[in-house]
Amino acid sequence: MAWYDRLLGRTEKLNPAQEEIVYSLEGSGPIQSREIPRNYTSYYETLEVVNRGVNMITDDAAEVPFRVGPPIQGLNPVQKGLRRSRVNLLLNKEPNPFQDISTFKRNLILDYILDGNIFIYYDGISLYHIPANYMDIEPDKTTYVAGYTFQSSVSYNTSEIIHIKENSFDSIYRGTSRLRASRRTMQQLTKMREFQDNFFRNGAVPGLVIKSPSVISEKNKERMIQSWVMRYRPDGGGRRPLILDGGMELDKISNINFREMDFETSIESAEKEVLKALGIPPILLDSGNNANLRPNHRLYYLETVLPILDKINSAIERFFGYEIASDVSDIPALQPELRDAAAYYTSLVNAGILTPNEARAAINYDAQEGFDEIRVPQNIAGSATNPTEGGRPVEGENDES
Repeated sequence: MAWYDRLLGRTEKLNPAQEEIVYSLEGSGPIQSREIPRNYTSYYETLEVVNRGVNMITDDAAEVPFRVGPPIQGLNPVQKGLRRSRVNLLLNKEPNPFQDISTFKRNLILDYILDGNIFIYYDGISLYHIPANYMDIEPDKTTYVAGYTFQSSVSYNTSEIIHIKENSFDSIYRGTSRLRASRRTMQQLTKMREFQDNFFRNGAVPGLVIKSPSVISEKNKERMIQSWVMRYRPDGGGRRPLILDGGMELDKISNINFREMDFETSIESAEKEVLKALGIPPILLDSGNNANLRPNHRLYYLETVLPILDKINSAIERFFGYEIASDVSDIPALQPELRDAAAYYTSLVNAGILTPNEARAAINYDAQEGFDEIRVPQNIAGSATNPTEGGRPVEGENDES
């Protein structure tokens, strides 16, 4: 649609395939969460590596403040007329009267990792987090979204909800949890831990077999088993000596020992796979002095934390209409990059390519009065703006005398 169509009163052209997308790909009903509420939260609460990895991303991303810039020219925001100072207060200080900004942002990031979606409700004054697992999206067959419903009882319109979606191939509406790719690995970890628990619960002793030289009746077998269970109890703290008569012999059902029950190599390999799925270099959670720890820490921020924040920034920009960026000036892992950027912009300012205020804006500093002029380099005596000035003084007529 051309720009002049609006001046002529023509209606905006919509996506002709939207209705087919809604009914054929997404279904005619509300689009619910793709993740079962207890599907990944149980792994998050019971598996150490999942809990540590998710908390690491959540805490690091929540500590990066938003930087609210000027209004975006040409953008038609969802909420109009909100002051820049008010947006900054909501995003960095007080989202609502009941939560601090750290708790609010950590709730958002947790939903993003475990469910793949973030839903924020704006009531005209404050921002509120809505659990993503219980939020349904009502698709629209002509535009995009008709509305949102919480637990099939509370309805919201599109001007009240900020929706941040994780990457997903199957749906254009809902994102996919980052833990879904490692679901099989987490199931294996859980089964190995359960096997270990059962191993110790049974006294850390494999099953035993009693061999008899003759046939024993079923009734006598049951009595012998009950007697053995009552008297031979290694899980009770000791082993009572038993006497086998009648030519009976004792044998193990398995030769598995504790070292083989530990699964140390398998567990370590599975934990690394989970961390890779989350986007965390495994070396960051290994102990010891690692020479490449700092570059991996920087890689973790550049490839995991900042891309998540960029998705959130884009959604907030579209909603409020202001430029939103992540203020990384206080992140230690990115300090070397900031030093390089500072040297780069300093050279551009001194060379007369950028003004000081343009360079300050590039590295997220506020503009200063009087810094809007290009600096002219003066590498020789006098002024470089006028070659006729400066240099060797003009010789007068009386100089020879």
